[in-house]
Parts: sequence; structure tokens; C-alpha cells
Amino acid sequence: MIRSELLQALAADNPELRPEEIEQVVDIFFDEIAARLAEGGRVELRGFGTFTTREREARTGRNPRTGDPVDVPSKRVPYFKPGKDMRDRLNAD
Repeated sequence: MIRSELLQALAADNPELRPEEIEQVVDIFFDEIAARLAEGGRVELRGFGTFTTREREARTGRNPRTGDPVDVPSKRVPYFKPGKDMRDRLNAD
């Protein structure tokens, strides 16, 4: 699902809201998740999963074109761990 499909689904479920209001709600939702992760926090959505960040160590990579070594700095990357309800829904027969 892409963002526009999400907005259309929310609009279909909430006909009393204007499209601008729905887009504002989605923007706030994603902005708040990103802001919390940028602070080093975590976001837990019960029944869905948990968003956190993980630290990646600095390493030496390779340029795929030339094969030359390239220094890759350490960085934080987002990580998602699905909740039990999500795993159960994905594995239901």
C-alpha cells in the first residue's frame, strides 16, 4: 500500500472528514513517529508492532563499480518488530 491508497482507504471509512483533514492526520502520525525515533525513543503501537532504531558500526565497504574500498560511517537505522497480533494475522491459515 502506498500513501495515496492509505488516504483513499481512510477517506472511504471516514466520509465526514475532508481530504485535507485526512492528509493532515496522516502527516502528523508519520511526523510524530519520525520525530520520536530521531530523539532515540521508541514507538509502540499495540497489536501492530514497535518502531525503534539500531546502531550500525562503521565499516569498510566496496564500490560496486570499481571494487575500491570505501569507508562507511556508523549510523542509526530504523527497525520494526511486529507485534504478536500482527505475526498471528500474517501466519493464519
